[in-house]
Amino acid sequence: MSTVLHTPLASPMTWKADTLLEDDGLVVLDPDCLAELDAAAAELEANPLPTETLSPEFFEMPACAARMQRVRTQVYDGIGFAIIDRLPAERLSKQTTTGLYWLLMSLVGRPVAQKWDGTLLYDVLDTGKKAGPGTGVRSSKTNGHQGYHTDNAFNLAPDCAALLCLQTAKSGGVSGLVSLETVYNILLAEHGDLVPRLYEPVYWDRQMEHAPDDARVSFQPVFEADGDRVLANYSPFLVLAGYHLRNEPPDPHTRAAIDALIEVPERDGLGKSFVFERGQIQIVNNRRIGHRRTAFEDWDEPERRRHLVRIWLRDGGRPFYHG
Repeated sequence: MSTVLHTPLASPMTWKADTLLEDDGLVVLDPDCLAELDAAAAELEANPLPTETLSPEFFEMPACAARMQRVRTQVYDGIGFAIIDRLPAERLSKQTTTGLYWLLMSLVGRPVAQKWDGTLLYDVLDTGKKAGPGTGVRSSKTNGHQGYHTDNAFNLAPDCAALLCLQTAKSGGVSGLVSLETVYNILLAEHGDLVPRLYEPVYWDRQMEHAPDDARVSFQPVFEADGDRVLANYSPFLVLAGYHLRNEPPDPHTRAAIDALIEVPERDGLGKSFVFERGQIQIVNNRRIGHRRTAFEDWDEPERRRHLVRIWLRDGGRPFYHG
């Protein structure tokens, strides 16, 4: 158990819905970047390769490299997220657009596996299935509402989580971001007696992302102190699912702490919402910013269905799912 931080957090990531952020987090791809991406797209279409084998060193991309360094600084040391606007998805194939996205994210950090089977590019699509304890169905494969969470909170969390929008839904699917530093400060002020419990391990549903003979639940804390920062494994509904799989209800103190995790970020005035547009990329600090999306209604035509592509970035360890 790491030392519990009892002092409120204060950094560029400690914001609320009405906090004025530079350009609202938008990072525009300027003409030099777009020219480099057009040249790279032509190369990709003339010389096909699997997306995961692409590297920025194959292309001349100095303007993009400088822009992505700004993105990295903004995500790691600034407000904790960036909306990159945007790739020309309307005039490129999905494969080429995804290849450009991979190149840009590779300039920010190192892509790593998102599933135990080594998947590096993950399609966020409604499969018609329903998420539930032990099903292995992630909410990203449904059209249902998501609560605020961080990705892979139940195993080895990535440093950053990125999403490219290839197609938007017919309605709904509004994206939301919340500062987990702001959430932490509210928990300290209103539920100070519960915060130490969240530094102690809790059970998590691992969503079947493990070797066939491995345990279905993990046991790790929600909060970890890192100097004057707090890093979060934030997905309270997966904690409840973990206890369900154990057939072991959380004790009252633990349940109260989990309930506070669910209630606080949903308060009016905390989270920022935006409508994801085709070709845009959202990238967030996955240890200090929570993200979600609302439920959505999709198009009937398969080619128009809401389609995002996710990439995880992590600097430490190996690129395997478990590092």
